[in-house]
Amino acid sequence: MKALLTLGLFLLSVTVQAKVFRRCELARTMKKNGMDHHIGINMTNWMCLAQHGSNYNTQTTNYNHGDQSTDYGLFQINSRYWCNDDKTPNAVNACGIPCSDLLLDDITPAIQCAKTVVKSPEDMKIWSAWTRHCQHEDVSQYIKNCGV
Repeated sequence: MKALLTLGLFLLSVTVQAKVFRRCELARTMKKNGMDHHIGINMTNWMCLAQHGSNYNTQTTNYNHGDQSTDYGLFQINSRYWCNDDKTPNAVNACGIPCSDLLLDDITPAIQCAKTVVKSPEDMKIWSAWTRHCQHEDVSQYIKNCGV
């Protein structure tokens, strides 16, 4: 009985920790992964999207009641079209990944999927956080003093 109680307490103490990037840390990571000027999009736009979409938190999810999809991770990539969460009806999974990969501390899968999503600068408009907070705005402050 004591062993079961100890195991139970251990399991309760194990929690999934989100990676919440510091601004410049994320800027350096994005730069290293080729996000600066990817198809003509300045990295500051990706930084603005990550700030307003997830507050730089890899574990951010948002459920969309209308179409029963979920937005995942730093860039809030949607399960309807881009990843598989085994619960979104009629999902496409164009990135060919499980949505859980978008929640990892290693953001390489999220970056690769974001590059799949955005084939032209106009494609940034699919993110309402970007259109509301970044489009037509001076987004230079998102990498200010980061040395990137």
